[in-house]
Amino acid sequence: MDEAFINRCIELAYNGLGTTYPNPLVGSVVVYEGRIIGEGWHQRSGEGHAEVRAIASVKEKNLLPYSTLYVNLEPCCHYGKTPPCTELIIKHRIGRVVIGTTDPFAAVAGKGIDQLRAAGIAVTVGVCEAECLELNKRFFTYHNRQRPYIFLKWAQSSDGFIAPAQKDEIAPHWISCAEARQYAHLMRSREQAILVGVNTVIADNPSLDTREWYGHNPLRVIIDPYLRSPKNFKVWNDLQPTLFLADKQHCTFIAEKELKNTEVALIDFSADVLPQLCKVLYQKQIQSLIVEGGSYTLQEFIKNGLWDEAYIATGKTVLKEGVKAPYFSEGIAKEDTTTSYYHIYKNNKQRG
Repeated sequence: MDEAFINRCIELAYNGLGTTYPNPLVGSVVVYEGRIIGEGWHQRSGEGHAEVRAIASVKEKNLLPYSTLYVNLEPCCHYGKTPPCTELIIKHRIGRVVIGTTDPFAAVAGKGIDQLRAAGIAVTVGVCEAECLELNKRFFTYHNRQRPYIFLKWAQSSDGFIAPAQKDEIAPHWISCAEARQYAHLMRSREQAILVGVNTVIADNPSLDTREWYGHNPLRVIIDPYLRSPKNFKVWNDLQPTLFLADKQHCTFIAEKELKNTEVALIDFSADVLPQLCKVLYQKQIQSLIVEGGSYTLQEFIKNGLWDEAYIATGKTVLKEGVKAPYFSEGIAKEDTTTSYYHIYKNNKQRG
């Protein structure tokens, strides 16, 4: 029965995907004599945690000492934007707590479990642990690897090109179907940042927003050593958070107008760029990143082993020539699943 209730916690937690950053995805249920009497999930950073919402939803509070609280991630035990969940659990004298996995965040990291046990509460840890780790893969990668969870995404023609040799306009050349493009915008609404290189900006003038799906716009990250992106292009419109990575040895950025949402970070392009990029994003508490292009940039992430999942849409278009799609070395990528529009691969040999 424990597994069924933890799976319900996971199901609830997914409701917060895209809205809880920098906090993890957490769901919780309160069970009395095999029946759920309360449940909740964490919805936004700074608002009530899943355990708080689950306990608050219980109408008969006198049942709590005889109930079990289930939660996919270890309850917090420190004061942040909200009080510790362990204090509330102890206050209500809940008899048993079942936890999917421990919290890697240094302020918790087993201390919440210790507090509950010290208060005489029976604690079980590790139920559906693999599923709980998958749920919070962004959060765990951020804390354990000190970088975002990285998605690679591209569309390629049936003969292996991501763009034609020549285009008639400065705009994306669509290879995938409309439904696949809409799914890409759903992905953008769930993740914190999206990245392209300067050549993609110059070739396509992309918006990198979520105009075809409801949700927040991600942070736009542009690798642009010499700040060549034209100032009249969409990436400079300051309508959503935008971060340019430029070369500190060659660039001095002076804004031509007041920019509230646009920033330039200077790094050393004579050294390895991607580890520096990951460090900048880690410092900005960015837990997930979609890399959308171009082919050279995607291949650099692959070459450096800095990716976790790859979403590849293969269209029916035949281009015959153009920009070759990225590729994986043998044994690196393992196909995980297939949707209606994308083949999804996972990295077998992560390095960072």
